[in-house]
Amino acid sequence: MKEKIITRRDFLRVAAGTAMAGTLGAGVLGEAKAEPTARVVLIRQAEVVGSDDKVRGEILQSMLDEAVRNLLETKDSMEAWQKLIKSSDIVGIKSNAWYRLPTPKELEAAIKRRLLDVGVAEKNMDIADRGVLQNPVFLKATALINVRPLRTHHWSGVGTCLKNYIQFVPDPPSYHDEGCSALGKIWTYPIVKGKTRLNILCALTPQFYGRGANFFDRRYVWPYKGLIVGTDPVAVDAVGAHLLQAKRIAFFGEDRALDVPPKHIIMADKTYHLGISDLSRIQLIKLGWADELLI
Repeated sequence: MKEKIITRRDFLRVAAGTAMAGTLGAGVLGEAKAEPTARVVLIRQAEVVGSDDKVRGEILQSMLDEAVRNLLETKDSMEAWQKLIKSSDIVGIKSNAWYRLPTPKELEAAIKRRLLDVGVAEKNMDIADRGVLQNPVFLKATALINVRPLRTHHWSGVGTCLKNYIQFVPDPPSYHDEGCSALGKIWTYPIVKGKTRLNILCALTPQFYGRGANFFDRRYVWPYKGLIVGTDPVAVDAVGAHLLQAKRIAFFGEDRALDVPPKHIIMADKTYHLGISDLSRIQLIKLGWADELLI
């Protein structure tokens, strides 16, 4: 049966009785105000993941290029990449290596290919997750690209772009308290502050539900076949969290609770001023395959 699109009105109505709504208040679920907005691109392609679960790299490259072009509103994708990255930059691609659902190698390769096209020397770029604090490229980086899969997470509620920078501190477990609410603080440290040029949530096969540390169950992974892309990590994460909630509503007929509500998203907005968490102030550009879009 075809799953219906969960509108923002449905999202608010169902979430109104959940812990997430109570925690986020006027943040992710807030009402529109005369304040700045953020732009996020959601792009999907039905053929990007085959029936054999293999990612088709050429399609993924095209999706990424189209997303970046529409995000920056340029005539072609190379112009957009050149706006993001200079040939003189030293670029760290912050990936995610969790073995159950890692960043696809095809997506890492697509990003690296465009950095080379822009003119970044191969010696001045690297792809890493754990170990970035000992990686000479990341230690000298002038630019970062943040890319990881979208999934639920035991300590932060959702594993998204904000959470992906926890490896930039020497004591990651110390940021697990109170639903990882202080994750935004990491983004204020010199090693990353002001360096992130692009945030990419890989939603090719997201995990929409889970309970417990390192939980993984293929019943709760689905072929959404999308990317969520933006320069504002908070806005990208707010859209990602909305998508996971919408899928739980569609799948279970109710919003099954996460281990913790993802309050680090609203904290990143209201406390650390890293971006916009209010869905009503996020301009979501939807491109490509529209079946079972959900949001």
